[in-house]
Amino acid sequence: MFETLRQDIQAIFYRDPAARTTLEVLLFYPVLHAIWLHRLAHFFWRNHLYLIGRGISHLSRWLTGVEIHPGARIGPGFFIDHGMGTVIGETAELGSCVTLYHNVTLGGVSWEKVKRHPTLEDHVVISAGAQILGPIRIGAHSRIGANSVVIKDVPPYSVVVGVPGRIRILNGKRISEPEREDLQHDNLPDLTMELLRNLTTRVSALENSIDPTLSQDPSQAFEAWATDVVSSGSHI
Repeated sequence: MFETLRQDIQAIFYRDPAARTTLEVLLFYPVLHAIWLHRLAHFFWRNHLYLIGRGISHLSRWLTGVEIHPGARIGPGFFIDHGMGTVIGETAELGSCVTLYHNVTLGGVSWEKVKRHPTLEDHVVISAGAQILGPIRIGAHSRIGANSVVIKDVPPYSVVVGVPGRIRILNGKRISEPEREDLQHDNLPDLTMELLRNLTTRVSALENSIDPTLSQDPSQAFEAWATDVVSSGSHI
């Protein structure tokens, strides 16, 4: 237990450059308070003292703005940056060194008393505003882009963007295990533009097959189209 609490403090220094001293973290980091209050609430919940667990969870939500159901299972090294508005449901399971940003929801999609919330494996990073819904599994070392809505399983070492979330394996293949969490959640693929680029290439090839005089280099055709969209202020 004490080792887990120590890792919770270390996680803040490890992933928040603004943290300066241990005293500052202990006194003025509501995310740490939320995590520790949850661990206390979860202890009572596991021992079937549900009312006490719910009471501590309710107090934590009022004090910190972070809502974690006392039944949720959270591993060591958990960190929420800012934290306000974060919601973690009853049957959610989080591995080691998971990072969430504010307004993240790990939500359920069923009225049944079954496993209905997500499972996050080790070193997962969920960006601000993302919604992870249902009893799905997010693979280790994956990144979920801001405001994405994820409704299906994500393999390890992936990046997910969009609504609904679309999955991209990092660099097209599994990467070697990094020394630190991948916090570059601003570095996301533009899947829509990639799709349009591929469509432009296919249209150019089709035009060339019908009438060679209409042929144009696909990359030039796409760049011309993209320039026209930007200059005219049109929206896709």
